[in-house]
Amino acid sequence: MLCCFHDPRAEKPCQSPCKESRQPPTKTKPAALNSTASALLPLTADREAPSKAKGDRAELENQHEGHQHPLRAIQPPQHEEPEENPPQGRRGLTVKCLSSFKSKINSSNWRSQQPDPEEKKIAMELLETEQAYVNRLHLLDQVFFTELMKEARSGKSIPEDVVKMIFSNISSIYQFHALFFLPELQKRMEDWSSNPRIGDVIQKLAPFLKMYGEYVKNFDKAVELITTWWEKSLPFQELIVDIQKREVCANLTLQHHMLEPVQRIPRYELLLKDYIRKLPPESPDRHDAEKALEMIFSAAKHSNAAIAEMERLQNLWEVYQRLGLEDDIVDPSNELIKEGPIQKISFRNNNTSEKYLFLFNNMLLFCVPKVIQVGAEFQVRWRIDVEGMKVRVLKDVEFPHSFLVSGKQRSLELQARSQEEMNAWIKVRMCATPCSLLSPAQFKSEELGRRAPQWVRDKLVTMCMRCKEPFNAITRRRHHCRACGYVVCARCSDYRAPLQYDGNRPNRVCLECYVFLTGHLLPEEREGKHKGILEKESAEISGQSLMCSFLQLLDKNGKGGTRGWFVIPQDDPLGLVLLLHLANADTNKPETLTVLPSLQDVKAHTSIPLLGYQVKEPPQSDPRHLFQLVQSKQTYTFVAETEELKQRWMKIMEQSARGNAYLSGEEEEDDDSFDDLE
Repeated sequence: MLCCFHDPRAEKPCQSPCKESRQPPTKTKPAALNSTASALLPLTADREAPSKAKGDRAELENQHEGHQHPLRAIQPPQHEEPEENPPQGRRGLTVKCLSSFKSKINSSNWRSQQPDPEEKKIAMELLETEQAYVNRLHLLDQVFFTELMKEARSGKSIPEDVVKMIFSNISSIYQFHALFFLPELQKRMEDWSSNPRIGDVIQKLAPFLKMYGEYVKNFDKAVELITTWWEKSLPFQELIVDIQKREVCANLTLQHHMLEPVQRIPRYELLLKDYIRKLPPESPDRHDAEKALEMIFSAAKHSNAAIAEMERLQNLWEVYQRLGLEDDIVDPSNELIKEGPIQKISFRNNNTSEKYLFLFNNMLLFCVPKVIQVGAEFQVRWRIDVEGMKVRVLKDVEFPHSFLVSGKQRSLELQARSQEEMNAWIKVRMCATPCSLLSPAQFKSEELGRRAPQWVRDKLVTMCMRCKEPFNAITRRRHHCRACGYVVCARCSDYRAPLQYDGNRPNRVCLECYVFLTGHLLPEEREGKHKGILEKESAEISGQSLMCSFLQLLDKNGKGGTRGWFVIPQDDPLGLVLLLHLANADTNKPETLTVLPSLQDVKAHTSIPLLGYQVKEPPQSDPRHLFQLVQSKQTYTFVAETEELKQRWMKIMEQSARGNAYLSGEEEEDDDSFDDLE
């Protein structure tokens, strides 16, 4: 029987089928080919021509390329006689062709690329995040900002200024990134194979990132404005809701999108740090990248500084509002260091009262809470310059955790609530030093008269520290020398000397300090000066008043008037009022009573409520010491005996008119007002 199978890929035709069937089977080496390869090659002697290796490669390529099932390659039986030389087009793939095909597969064009270096991956991440960031900026500037400005210009739902305040300088930020930064990054990444670096690009454009400071500083205010106008304007709310529903917003709010620029510079900083870590040590981009990182850090620091400055000014303004916005205190260059409640130790009553301290970089404000809070929470009682201030711990068993603050203007004995609180106050100023009681001789080294002394507490002494006479509540009361702080009697302190820490104004001092400060042995014109009966008797209850002395109340013509004893009591049921008690001008005797157990026991001739009045000085053409109380069409004109007395009256009246004067229980102990009268 003849074999009718024909191999179209055979290089030589089969010469004799019988001869083929008689070929020894060992010559075909079937073990070298698998079943698939055997099916692809006919059983001819010419199968031995290809080498074993070539047959294997052809087999692998056929498997790799997923050829048809091998049985489909077998030709159906042919009844024709096989051709001696089959046409070339009908022949199968040669081993040479298969080898060439495999070489192409193994070449670099068919294999996967080598993995990118780590620094390139980070550079690509920077580019991709920058593209997404520019899209977010486009949304803020070209969609939200543009459409809100269009709404503001077309109607009255929201002012244009509010829209501009909300978005700050977002337009400048968007243009910088869209027109400069992003195109530069894209161009550099396209040329990465020839120029693998980004440090020089960032270094060139990083200085412009400082423009973020304005946006970051305005961010909190912008969010607050959005909340306010969301509730205030329905068209504003509807427009924002409509934009937020769009696909480009990705279901995120306007506030969320506005947060992106705030977070962008820290993102640059993190990416650039990673980029530098992944750079090879010999990379030509290392120097530029490190320099760029420094500039990015500077821009971030600039933004953080803008935030800190904004918070500092905001906190400072709130403090100024609590203090009543006094002109001599409001200063944007000040820095609040510490604030808090404190107990003031009374040198008069040997007890404590609640006060409040504000410590700035240049001053310490000693404040009292206002009873009548009209526009302010505290009233500044004393302002002490930080320059030259000293702090000392007081070893006081009765008042633990107490310390002395000694400044040029004032010395205060204060008590903290705990040792930790006392240490905190001392730490912010200077190290504590031992506290000791200084005599006038020792005070020379402390600049007597140039620094407010530490006042000796009344309870610590029972007799005058000069003449050694015992004190009593009627004939020998306690007074303090404003120069050395000693407790002395009226006779030993009936002297006045200018003190530098008080603006060179005359103050009550003891005889020893008077001689030291003025160089005079005896005060001039001291003899023959006597006080009137009303003034002397009122002295015993002067501690119940904020201010009291003789004044003259002029009539409407300004030529004549009434002389009397004027008092601003602390605890009058009518509030802060000015009371006039008539006196005989010649004898200084009261017209009705000669004994004044208390101010309430004396019927005032005139009562003037001070709240709401303005205190003014009339034109300087009059040589007398004039001042006025003015309210609407009502004007009162007063004449004081001295310019100093006039200024003191004006000051206390201004405070009373604002409701700031000290009421009952606020310890007018630091200023013994009657002691300071002429």
